Amino acid sequence: MNRYLLMAMLVAPLAVIGADEAKGKKKSEKGFISLFDGKSLKGWKINKESPKSIIVKEGNIVIDGPRAHLFYDGEVENHDFKNFVLRAQVKTFPKANSGIYFHTKYEDSGWPYAGFEAQVNNTHGDPKKTGGLYAVKDVNPAPAKDGEWFDYEIRVKGKKVNIKINGKVTSSWTEIPNAPHLKSMPGRKLGSGTFALQAHDPKSVVHYRNIRVKPLK
Repeated sequence: MNRYLLMAMLVAPLAVIGADEAKGKKKSEKGFISLFDGKSLKGWKINKESPKSIIVKEGNIVIDGPRAHLFYDGEVENHDFKNFVLRAQVKTFPKANSGIYFHTKYEDSGWPYAGFEAQVNNTHGDPKKTGGLYAVKDVNPAPAKDGEWFDYEIRVKGKKVNIKINGKVTSSWTEIPNAPHLKSMPGRKLGSGTFALQAHDPKSVVHYRNIRVKPLK
């Protein structure tokens, strides 16, 4: 076989993989189920507060506008997750603030009462940065940068929560009964519930893609 033809055959698949990764497509991950089809908000429900703050554009969920929350309302696990690994790719823009809620429930307006928020904030003024469990196990400085896609992973198993950014653990927390710092936040209890993406304020622009979950026993 012509050596140049052989080299072309070897390089072509790598080029395809590189293009797929640039578009946010990941290699098959055993046990993971996609929650976002990249085309629509099928399986998701925007609350009534500011529904225009969350749209789909060019394969991404685009957060841009006043406070609103997008709740997963689809068929996977009947949108009620207890133990799981959630993965997503996230890109923030300057001064943006957002978050990924878990073990939460749909609400028409306001900040979700139930569940926890995994923080998304690289350069917003709030000192609680990306990769932290908001107001529970916070992170500073941010482990990611604006304008770059980064991998976000949330793992919940029993009473333990682990958060990773780009494969590195940024926050690890184990729930204990009657934790003093949670007395003012009674809804923050590990149990079960759905996921939600947050639109925080009109100046916060954040993109999400490749959202998938692996239910754990």
